[in-house]
Amino acid sequence: MPFSLTPAAVWPIVLLCLSNVFMTFAWYGHLKFKSSPLFIAILASWGIAFFEYCLAVPANRFGSAVYSAAQLKTMQEVITLIVFAGFSVFWLKESLTWNHAIGFVLIAAGAAFVFKG
Repeated sequence: MPFSLTPAAVWPIVLLCLSNVFMTFAWYGHLKFKSSPLFIAILASWGIAFFEYCLAVPANRFGSAVYSAAQLKTMQEVITLIVFAGFSVFWLKESLTWNHAIGFVLIAAGAAFVFKG
């Protein structure tokens, strides 16, 4: 399927980006608060993840009209890496190194093959 910038092609990407922001906070946001009890982190993560599902499910449902399931999953994984890289630097205050960048580029290169006609 060739890519075109129609609303039907863009909305799933936007929704996947937003859902990944929520999921990254659900999975890793609690690392900034390690002194909190684990059960609090779990409950907070589940609460945040609810909103991720409210965005990811429609993204995949609407996106399936434009993209294959493999393309949707690949987009989600690449978006996850991009969101996580920013989250890691700005929220967790961790630095990304050249080996992280090379690994992410290799994953993105692999993802490009999924979209190759």
